[in-house]
Amino acid sequence: MIKRLLVGIFTCLCFTLSQPRRYFLTMQRFLTRIVSRLWLCEPVATAMSSETQVHAQGGRRMVVGLGNPGMEGTRHSVGMAVVGALAAHLGLAERWRGDRQLCGEVVVAEARRLVLLRPRVLMNVNGVAVAKAASKYGIRPEDILLVHDEMDKPLGKVAIKHGGSARGHNGVRSCMDCLHTDVMLRLRVGIGRPAGKISVERHVLGRFGAEERNVLDSVLVQSVDILMGQLKDHEEEEEEERRCSSSSPAGGRQAKVANMEPLQTHV
Repeated sequence: MIKRLLVGIFTCLCFTLSQPRRYFLTMQRFLTRIVSRLWLCEPVATAMSSETQVHAQGGRRMVVGLGNPGMEGTRHSVGMAVVGALAAHLGLAERWRGDRQLCGEVVVAEARRLVLLRPRVLMNVNGVAVAKAASKYGIRPEDILLVHDEMDKPLGKVAIKHGGSARGHNGVRSCMDCLHTDVMLRLRVGIGRPAGKISVERHVLGRFGAEERNVLDSVLVQSVDILMGQLKDHEEEEEEERRCSSSSPAGGRQAKVANMEPLQTHV
């Protein structure tokens, strides 16, 4: 099975490389989807057993820093830097731990009902780690906040986006493909477009210059403030829901049952 798959991928690549760039990009996305779905075919239910039932009892939020493993400090991995700054702000910087089953590094803050995730797979398949973590911790797609770089905004600009198109960002597209939805909230961190004849690939995979790093420091502070505001709003909404549920016995039982349902992962 694997041998046939590799032969098929090699054949597709040989054909695609002889075609215009648009065919290459289409085939790249197609093959990425195949890899992601095969990866998700691994028994996520193993990670969802007793541990998921415990975590799913309380509504959780997950903040994900998209990026490439081993390429911290590059523009394309600025999402990881932001989530790292958030962990430090919350006093959780020493609690990162690797989870091979999730293909990522996680921090679980029980008191805040919060999960922080930094995928340890390539950007194009970041969605695999996000979907696995969402399943393990019983987190709904609408309670996931993705932090990623944005070329359409200059360095220093940060904005929240509610769902919508991936706008050409492969990491966001991977998350949408693996979660089968685009409802995730997104914090878009501007990195600007390449100047002159510098290619997009070289720009996003390059490191910030000295002057850019000075701006980046303020961007990290601003991004953490925005994330803290979003988390506070979420906590207030959860508290309001609990008050409403406690005022009605029947409503309370229904809410508890709804929270106990694990996220369904499609493959």
